[in-house]
Amino acid sequence: MQAAMPKAKKPSAETDSKRAGRGAAPTKGDAAFDLWLKRGLHKIYDDVANEPIPEELLRLIEEDRNR
Repeated sequence: MQAAMPKAKKPSAETDSKRAGRGAAPTKGDAAFDLWLKRGLHKIYDDVANEPIPEELLRLIEEDRNR
């Protein structure tokens, strides 16, 4: 006969929020990483995000909206 395995405790919401970075004040390293990430993403994607939306896509969106 096998011994019963103890059930793992489910982390509390407080533990989950701390692990996800919520509920605790951001550290200096977190702020630096966030700034680095934001700048890097803008450098990569700003040109694409600023392109005009193709007329065909706008038409499809408008047709769907009118349904």
